[in-house]
Amino acid sequence: MPNPALLSPLLVAFVATTLFGFVIGLELHSYRRAGGQDLGFGTTRTFTLLAVLGFALTLLDPSLHLFGFGLIVVAALLALNYHTRLRAGQQSLLATLIALLVFLIGPLSLHQPMWLLILYVVVILLLLGEKPGIRRFSDAFRSSEAATLAKFLIMAGLILPLLPERQIAPFLSVTYYQLWLAVIVVSGISYLSYFAQTYFFPARGALLTGVLGGLYSSTAATVVLGRQARESAGDVHTLAAAIVLATAMMYLRLFSLILILGHEGVAWRLVTPFGLLLAGSIGLAWGMRRKSADGAESPAQTLRHPLEFSTAVLFAFLFVLFAALTHWVIGHYGAAGLHALSFAVGFTDIDPFILSLLAGRFHVDQAGLAAAVIVASGSNNLLKGLYALALSRNRHILPAATWLFASCLLSLAYVFWHGG
Repeated sequence: MPNPALLSPLLVAFVATTLFGFVIGLELHSYRRAGGQDLGFGTTRTFTLLAVLGFALTLLDPSLHLFGFGLIVVAALLALNYHTRLRAGQQSLLATLIALLVFLIGPLSLHQPMWLLILYVVVILLLLGEKPGIRRFSDAFRSSEAATLAKFLIMAGLILPLLPERQIAPFLSVTYYQLWLAVIVVSGISYLSYFAQTYFFPARGALLTGVLGGLYSSTAATVVLGRQARESAGDVHTLAAAIVLATAMMYLRLFSLILILGHEGVAWRLVTPFGLLLAGSIGLAWGMRRKSADGAESPAQTLRHPLEFSTAVLFAFLFVLFAALTHWVIGHYGAAGLHALSFAVGFTDIDPFILSLLAGRFHVDQAGLAAAVIVASGSNNLLKGLYALALSRNRHILPAATWLFASCLLSLAYVFWHGG
């Protein structure tokens, strides 16, 4: 008699195989109908039976020799079918490839975790169901993006594994490997934000530019939006709201980076101040947006591509420089010196400073580290407020700049009140 303990997993695998083969067959049928073309192979029942056949062959011979023979036979029949269709002028390989992918569902369901099987099927369904979106993306994709992706792959897949797990300096607990990993994490977040803004929201308005731009550089987003406020004859209230939203996203980005890199204690100390400033920024942006004369948003200018190798090298250099400077300042001036340094660094790129501060051995407790992060983000808001006013030269941007100045003062007051 079959072992009940083995029956249930087999039943789940068989049902999943049958169901997924059936669903893919349905989606391919819908694809044919929407495209008005005959792809020439199979129906929903055919794809379901192919999935069941692959499952049965895998179950009968766990070594997969029988399945391999079946795969060769199915591939030969599909090739013969495609040759016949090719002579009739039907060149699409889609149905043939989908049939082979469906035949592989059986061994995946029996030998791989369920999450991988689900992901496998989801990818197939998305590629079938999102034809218009994929076509738009292909048409909009720039040839330079391939080179950019290659740079990122070199950074993450070639340089990173070659770096030694050796500490950079006695006062810096981070290794060369960990330093470059931090560079990749920051660059990856920036690139994903840029990619979403450029390709998935091509008709973006200023508000979306503020949100997505703030995820990789609120300062850069503020510069772009400030310039547009000076040149635009459109709704400047929306541009002001977008500037505030860019800073709101800075708080989310910094909090996420600190959590991702494993500094939970510091992150949770930032929940209250960052949460209040985030809520205030979103509330103010919503109020500014309501002042808009109409519902239309002015399209924003394109932000500069964030993923450059020279930028990554500069980030690594600033990381080590700020770590050395922090070590010297704390050794000579203590917590007061750290606060002054944090305020000064806010007028530069705060990401490498914050990450080097968290990775260092500076005899500073978590409260002191959190205070330094708050001060640096506050002075960075002061810089962005000055940028917004100077670049826009528009009185409608004044509320946004005022909030940025106020958030700087609130950050300093919070640190002073809590004795950070």
